[in-house]
Amino acid sequence: MRGWWREISGLVLPFACGGCGTPRTPLCEECARTLYGAGARRARPVPEPAGLPQVHAAAPYADAVRALLLAHKERGALGLARPLGVALAGAVRAAMPSAAPGSGPLLLVPMPSARRAVRVRGHDAARRMAQAAAGELRRTGTHARALPVLRQRREVADQSGLTAHQRVANLAGALEVTAGGARLLEGGRAVLVDDLMTTGASLVEAARAVRAAAGLRCPGHLRLSAAVVAVPPLSFEINRN
Repeated sequence: MRGWWREISGLVLPFACGGCGTPRTPLCEECARTLYGAGARRARPVPEPAGLPQVHAAAPYADAVRALLLAHKERGALGLARPLGVALAGAVRAAMPSAAPGSGPLLLVPMPSARRAVRVRGHDAARRMAQAAAGELRRTGTHARALPVLRQRREVADQSGLTAHQRVANLAGALEVTAGGARLLEGGRAVLVDDLMTTGASLVEAARAVRAAAGLRCPGHLRLSAAVVAVPPLSFEINRN
C-alpha cells in the first residue's frame, strides 16, 4: 500500500531536486552534472577484500550524490530511479564494455534487500535502479535485462559500526541464488549492481553466491563484474597517491 501511494503521490504532489532542493524538478542541472559528469571509473575499497569482482562506479559518494541516493532509498523519491539508473548504466557499460556476436543479454543482478527493509521503505531501491539501468542500456542498443535472483538465506547483523573484516565475516554465506536462477545465468555476462559500495563486503558475498550457483551448471563460463552508482571518493583509483 505504501509503495502504491508513493507512486501516485509522485505524480500529483510538488517535488524538488533530491540533491539540493531546487523546486519543480527531481534532478536539477547542477546535480545532474555531479552525478554524470565524471564518467564511470574503476573503484577499489581500502582494504580490498578477497573475492571482490572488478567494480566500476559512476560518481563519488558525497554532497549531492549522497543526498540523491538517500532521497531515493530512504525517503521514497521514486522519480529518481530513472536518473540513478542512467548513472548505473554508465557504470555497467564500463564494467562489461563488449560482447561477442550472438551472446546472450547482459544480466544486471541487483543486491537483495532484506524483507523488513523493503517493508519499511515501501520499495526495493536496488531492484528499481537495476530495472531502470537495464531499460537505459536497451534504449542505447545493449541487450540487457534486470535479473533479481539473489536473496538472503539468513539474517545478518546491522553492518553499521562493523569494520571491513567484520562485515565480510557477518555476510559470509548469507546470500543464495533463487531456485531456477542458476539456469538463467548460464553462459551469460552478469553484473552485480547496487547503489553504493563502501567496504565491498556485500559484493564479495554476492559474487560468491552467483559463482557458486553458476558453477554448478556452467563452470568457467560466467563473466562476472560489478557496477554501482557511487563509492567513497578515495575508492577511485585516480584519487589515490
